[in-house]
Amino acid sequence: MSTIAYVVIAIVVVLAVIAAVLMVSRRRSDRLQGTFGPEYDRTVRQTGDRRQAERELAGRVQRRKQLTIVPLTEPARQQYIVRWQRVQAAFVDAPIESVRQADALVSQVMTDRGYPVAEFEQRAEDVSVDHAQVVENYRNAHAVAVASDQGRADTEALRNAMTQYRALFDDLLGGVAPQTSAGAAPVAEPPPAPPVSPVGSTRDSQR
Repeated sequence: MSTIAYVVIAIVVVLAVIAAVLMVSRRRSDRLQGTFGPEYDRTVRQTGDRRQAERELAGRVQRRKQLTIVPLTEPARQQYIVRWQRVQAAFVDAPIESVRQADALVSQVMTDRGYPVAEFEQRAEDVSVDHAQVVENYRNAHAVAVASDQGRADTEALRNAMTQYRALFDDLLGGVAPQTSAGAAPVAEPPPAPPVSPVGSTRDSQR
């Protein structure tokens, strides 16, 4: 076989290896984009480098595999729904405190599901693997909660934060909580008890 033939074969092999690497890389990118959705694009913008972003997102997936995330029991889910309704119903009179409580309530749900207690950004990254479509809502709402503690959030921003917290809250609970607008009072009042007959009324009616 001539030298030219060997060179051609070597070139073909190199091109095949490059094509295989590119295919694997493309599949990895597609898989990460499918998992993270808008969070993929956000991470690429934040890092400024697609490969670095994909390494970071792949690291999140590996960390998530080490966690034991469990669903809430039905009684726990119902209790959380009632607690959220109470927080939301108080928004009109105390919007800053309601947003603060919403932040704490979402964090508690995450902890009960099995996400580790961590600083905010790490917690957002952990939850992004399972709830990528709403994790940006969580970041935005938390930023408003921090700003409200410093007196830098108006009522409309606080209302939006409640809606954004609600998006993650519903996702964490499996979407079982009914959606209502912030500031409403969705907690159903129990039906009124039947009137108590005055003492002796029954006896009188039988006369």
